[in-house]
Parts: sequence; structure tokens; C-alpha cells
Amino acid sequence: MTFYTTMDSPLGELLLVGEESATANGGTALASLSVPDQKGGASVQDGWGEAADAFAEITAQLCSYFDGGRTRFDIEHVERGSEFQHRVWKAIEAIPYGGTTTYGRIADRIGAPRSAVRSVGTAIGANPLLIVRPCHRVIGADGSLTGYAGGLECKKQLLRHEGVAEGLAQAAA
Repeated sequence: MTFYTTMDSPLGELLLVGEESATANGGTALASLSVPDQKGGASVQDGWGEAADAFAEITAQLCSYFDGGRTRFDIEHVERGSEFQHRVWKAIEAIPYGGTTTYGRIADRIGAPRSAVRSVGTAIGANPLLIVRPCHRVIGADGSLTGYAGGLECKKQLLRHEGVAEGLAQAAA
């Protein structure tokens, strides 16, 4: 069964979508985290059950992140996507809080040729777990803020929250 809840955040109302966990401790595995007006973001579907309690640990971690107390997430999530997407997403998860990297460096990190930068960008754009899988930390080779499903203003807000240099955030202005 698919469950969902919403939560307020500095970015606006987030939509969390999950499925029953297959682990021994049960709970909910996060399938999607969408920000308001996200390109390709999830929307509540018929048959989904609203279940705020099922997301208690996930929302607690997100609140701690937004309050400045958490720099990494420990959230079980649903594994979807291609093998290439998983390689890209794993590389994104390794970007430290307050840090950034480029699409080209992600390509290098996963052993893909530089010509695969566009494919890396496509995989990043398909990331269903915004914020938790920090694709907002991936920037253009020239330091500019490029491509973010949640919009560049949201990306800029997340980077500022993480203390990324103000000059970088202004590059998108």
C-alpha cells in the first residue's frame, strides 16, 4: 500500500510518499519527497492512504535538518530506477553537507566518460528524494546554479541553509 503525508517546511508544504517497509521492523520506506511546484513531482493518487504517523521518523529528521541539527539522513527508501541512476544517486549521497560538486565530477566519480554529463544530469533530474538525496548540491562547472526539479530558488535556499558561499548562490541571480 502507498501512504502519504504533508509537512510544512521553509520551502513550503512537502509531500512525502512511502510504502510499507519490507524490513523486520516494519515502518515506511520513503518513495518520494516533493517540494511545492516541483517539475515531475508526485501528487496524491486515488487509493493512497494518508498516514502522518507512518512518517514520524522521516518528518523528525527533516525538521532537524531544517532546524540546523542534522547534516545527513538515515531514512529507509524505496529502490527504484536504473543501474545508471543508482550509481549517480549514490554519488550524490556522498556529497557532504555544505559542499558542492559538478555534473562532470559526478560522471568521473561513477566512471562514466565526460560525454555522459548530460545523462548524469538526466539521472539527477529523476531523483525522487529531493533534500534527502541532496541533488541540490550539484552545480554547473562554472559555479552556476543549474537545473533543479524544485526550481532554482529552492536550490538556492537549500544551499544557503547549508552555508554554501553566498557568492555561489548569487551566480543564479
